[in-house]
Amino acid sequence: MEVPHRHICYRALQSRDSRFDGLIFVGVTSTGIYCRPICPARTPKYENCRFYGSAAAAQEAGFRPCLRCRPESAPDLASWRGTSNTVSRALALIADGALDREGAGVEALADRLGIGERQLRRLFQQHLGASPILVAQTRRVLFAKQLIHETRMPMTQVALASGFGSLRRFNEVFQALFHRPPRALRRKTSMNEADPETGVSLKLRYRPPYDWDSILRFFQTRAIPGVEIVENGKYLRTIEIDSKVGSIEVIHFREQNSLGLRIRFPDVRSFPTIVARVRRLFDLGADIETIGKHLSTDPFLAPLVARRPGLRAPGGWDGFELAVRAILGQQITVAGARQLAGRLVVIHGVRVPVVKAEHVGLTHVFPTAKAIASDAKLGLPMPKARQEALRALAEAAVADPHLFRPFGSIEESVERLRCIRGVGEWTAQYIALRAIREADAFPATDIGLLRGIATLDGASPTSAALLERAESWRPWRAYAAQHLWAADSKTISPKLRV
Repeated sequence: MEVPHRHICYRALQSRDSRFDGLIFVGVTSTGIYCRPICPARTPKYENCRFYGSAAAAQEAGFRPCLRCRPESAPDLASWRGTSNTVSRALALIADGALDREGAGVEALADRLGIGERQLRRLFQQHLGASPILVAQTRRVLFAKQLIHETRMPMTQVALASGFGSLRRFNEVFQALFHRPPRALRRKTSMNEADPETGVSLKLRYRPPYDWDSILRFFQTRAIPGVEIVENGKYLRTIEIDSKVGSIEVIHFREQNSLGLRIRFPDVRSFPTIVARVRRLFDLGADIETIGKHLSTDPFLAPLVARRPGLRAPGGWDGFELAVRAILGQQITVAGARQLAGRLVVIHGVRVPVVKAEHVGLTHVFPTAKAIASDAKLGLPMPKARQEALRALAEAAVADPHLFRPFGSIEESVERLRCIRGVGEWTAQYIALRAIREADAFPATDIGLLRGIATLDGASPTSAALLERAESWRPWRAYAAQHLWAADSKTISPKLRV
């Protein structure tokens, strides 16, 4: 694992340096507890400290989570450690529950990533210091601990929401880790929500800086009527998971370096999936300082990074939804694509009962791939070629439920998408960037990117020249694209605005 030298880690612990929060965890041999570097407890002796690059590694070494600094509250930066894109993809799948479902295992996870099981285990030990199974178990425990601390949910629901198969197993794990039952960890100051139907609130931390205004404008410009609303500094939308319907609300707590997430959903077992999707939607896992330093080595990108140090790469709530948006937006403006998406929702989407929504304006959920694939007429005023592309996309999504999830390398993901009729290189790269969350995706043919680089160089490069230049921006070309798009402020690219 790539952990800073012990002396550096200890100085960070002594000064409670927030820059190391989420990047290192300290295990204290005299107490058997592991903490965040910002823990308010008295600094332990140097010889008693052991430093780890992940909570899972500290837990595997026999340490239990601190009750004061709450490691579950640390920014989730595990996907940015090391240089392994394979580990990043695996962590995204684990966050989606790839190792929690019945019959799931490391071998199946490795197959989805296009590598062998032994190689995947080796990569996890190298970059995280723990096995995939232990990483999944640690996430489960820490999420349960967060629900205990921040909500008033009954323990049975907490156990289900955090992926434990039974209340008995849930109690056994907490008794073994904390030497006390889960109920004993609950604080009197926990939030008073207890009913998932009326709302459960959580805080999701990030590592600053974070350009909240920029990402909120991004979603506001593209908000689909009836599905999404951005108002009063909040983002709201309807959600559907496994045929169940609910809604979410996201707000920003700038002083606490966190987003507030309110979930209204009938099945608590979907909570980890919802939280993972929100993290990707708002790009909370980015180690933006490290990315910025890397991109700033290019003298032309450096001023853009300095101008927008907290610029993130917005994701999509659902892969199929994002892909539909991309096709709808081909060759038209963002307003036109938004209008088409709204009509698609009214015709093919499911209406949401008022009691399940946070806002009266949230009336529908986005249509599923099955709904679009099974309808002979889409009912949209658009060219026949694009309607056929939408239908082909829906049929491909129905045939392959994992179509918009990480699979193999980024090149393999893009190639799989390009096999769909009507999906070209730009569309495939855009879907990889927004939906699959490939940090190295780069739609080099995008007009906005070409104009953005032209504003820096004073010349108009070709797509091939831009792609060649972008080699030095790897493995974070998606963030370079965000800065170039931001630089293209005087003109609007139709494809950029999808």
